[in-house]
Amino acid sequence: MDSDADSDGASFGVNLDFGDDGLVPVVAQDAEDGEILMLAYADRDAVERSAETGRAHYYSRSRDELWEKGATSGNTQTIEEIRVDCDGDALLYIVEQSGGACHTGHHSCFYRTLDGENVGEQVFDPDDVY
Repeated sequence: MDSDADSDGASFGVNLDFGDDGLVPVVAQDAEDGEILMLAYADRDAVERSAETGRAHYYSRSRDELWEKGATSGNTQTIEEIRVDCDGDALLYIVEQSGGACHTGHHSCFYRTLDGENVGEQVFDPDDVY
């Protein structure tokens, strides 16, 4: 992961705070209905690739690598707009979601309540995809 000395993200036209770990949280929101699809993290490279390609890129903390959403599953996110919060320390990707956003096969990663009630729709079988 790149954590160069210029961590303010000024090359984006706004100052981004990638924090001590070189990452910024990113919320992905469905452009069609406003549903929150997922929360992930991005490093400078992921944000640059997302802005350049129009396809959502993130940084996997568990795999310690850059990843393009849908590269394996086919459930891609096409970015309509990238927004920056007031402090410059969080991003919002407004996306057109193809298939499910969650690796569990659900449309959104937020498919259950705190009580464990399933409130989301499973749109694909992860065993068939991964």
